[in-house]
Amino acid sequence: MSDIEIVKVDQGGVNARILAKEAKVDFRRVEAASLKMPTRFTSAEGKRFFARMFNTLQLNTHFISVIARTRLDHDDIGKIEAAIRTQMDTVGANLNKAIDGAEALFKAHGITAQATYDTVPMDIEVHVLSSISRRFLELLGKLDQLMPLLQTLEIHEVITAQAVDMQRAGLKRQVRDIANGARNFAIGLRRRMNALDARGGDADRETVPVHHEPASAEPMSAPGSEIAADVGETPDPSTEAAADAPVSVEL
Repeated sequence: MSDIEIVKVDQGGVNARILAKEAKVDFRRVEAASLKMPTRFTSAEGKRFFARMFNTLQLNTHFISVIARTRLDHDDIGKIEAAIRTQMDTVGANLNKAIDGAEALFKAHGITAQATYDTVPMDIEVHVLSSISRRFLELLGKLDQLMPLLQTLEIHEVITAQAVDMQRAGLKRQVRDIANGARNFAIGLRRRMNALDARGGDADRETVPVHHEPASAEPMSAPGSEIAADVGETPDPSTEAAADAPVSVEL
């Protein structure tokens, strides 16, 4: 009787589809050493954000910190790195507050078990190139940790489905903006390097004004309250990757 299958569950096909859909990132020209870190993602959001953004962010930040630094002013590169780290600190603090808020709601409402996924976890060895990419991987882990907590609270009707969607969308946007911001910085620095080449290797160095707008989504509120977010509607998943970044480079 125990062999009767009532519900068909995932056997790894979901992870294979996620990884197959993502563009492969070419690391063949990266000669830096990497730290190999065993990593697990269980939520759909954690898996997809890792597959879509992590290695692309790694290449962009490697270009900023290593390649661009060989041609451009070191102080300018340092300002860009500081802006990325500041943004990551802000998002990390918001994720920590959301996790703490969810756990407080669990305790206040006597919830002792959280929802789990029927899909197979994504277990991978991640090659981490820098402190920035290591910190971004940690943010992805926090996002992955938060997702089932929010789902559990919605199942128990502690918070509404709309509140969950708004909180999820706001925090996902903040994490995505970090990767988009690193991409924009890298594009700006490539343009400057191309301009130097066009001038015949002119060694004059220009200053890059660095503008940083910290993410402002509100974390989960105190026990008994609904969740607040910095967005008014849930974004269309098909357009998520094109979201505007909160950081930019002016040439």
